[in-house]
Amino acid sequence: MARPSKEERKISIMTKALELFSKEGFYQTTMPSIAEKIGMSVGNLYNYFASKETLAKELILFIANMLGEEIRRINESPLNTQEKIAAIVHMYFKIAQERPETIEYFLRVYLSNREVFREGCEGMICVSAFVTELMIFFEEGVRAGELRDQDFFSAFGLFMGYLGGMVFLNGERILPSALENYEASIAENIYNALKAR
Repeated sequence: MARPSKEERKISIMTKALELFSKEGFYQTTMPSIAEKIGMSVGNLYNYFASKETLAKELILFIANMLGEEIRRINESPLNTQEKIAAIVHMYFKIAQERPETIEYFLRVYLSNREVFREGCEGMICVSAFVTELMIFFEEGVRAGELRDQDFFSAFGLFMGYLGGMVFLNGERILPSALENYEASIAENIYNALKAR
């Protein structure tokens, strides 16, 4: 069996670190605890990531790129804007169900510990792959006459606030039904809030 490449090993480290960060939080997770989780020496871990902060930034880039790629596929599909909203909601909720640590990290580490991401991740630099694809989605919806022309951040905040809020409620076990049961109504509410009048 072939030995994993450095890039494969790096992704394996990031996957395990993501689980720890999303469960324990940024400050409670240490490089030694990450090394222990993956069965690696702390010294070797530092060969891949110079610091916990560097690892944290790599993780948000990894998540943003993954989400951006998913939205790019939806953007490039022949769906109309309303159908694209439903597809984005489905994709986000599916990731929240299948890989909850991914969304948990975004909500509980990235958004809650902005001081960690200040240097090198100013503004939306580290999530630009994701934000750019949503910007394209909104621009295309406006150009097609399906979405109201409005400030991007107002539309982005509404869309992501809704999705993030529902995932948070699900994670806290507050929702009385499974997350996927809300997909249709959430997609409809987002569309109604954003559509051209």
